[in-house]
Amino acid sequence: MVVLTIILVAAYLIYILNTTPGGYKPGLWPEADAAVNQAKHLYQTEKQRGTNFTAGPCLSNAIQPGWVADLVHNPRQLADDLSENQCAAYKEGRISHFVELDLDGNLVRIK
Repeated sequence: MVVLTIILVAAYLIYILNTTPGGYKPGLWPEADAAVNQAKHLYQTEKQRGTNFTAGPCLSNAIQPGWVADLVHNPRQLADDLSENQCAAYKEGRISHFVELDLDGNLVRIK
């Protein structure tokens, strides 16, 4: 019975980590929650302004201290790896966390 319980718990954890963007689960990391909310708010603001998202550009190099927001295609495309479409602050190591949203504003990944 103990072995079965361990297997079930392990399977559940593997499922959760593989079905949530970047293993992110809302409510467990308040700083990340705030970054995701800010990225989604900024996305909506830029969308209303008519910003062209087709290339998957960096949305912001500073959505909050230590965080950038990047737009990517889902599934990922070569354009997402081009330097001009990535957040310079993250690439240069000045910021250590990012939120990736797809071109529709849905969360893809967080780190």
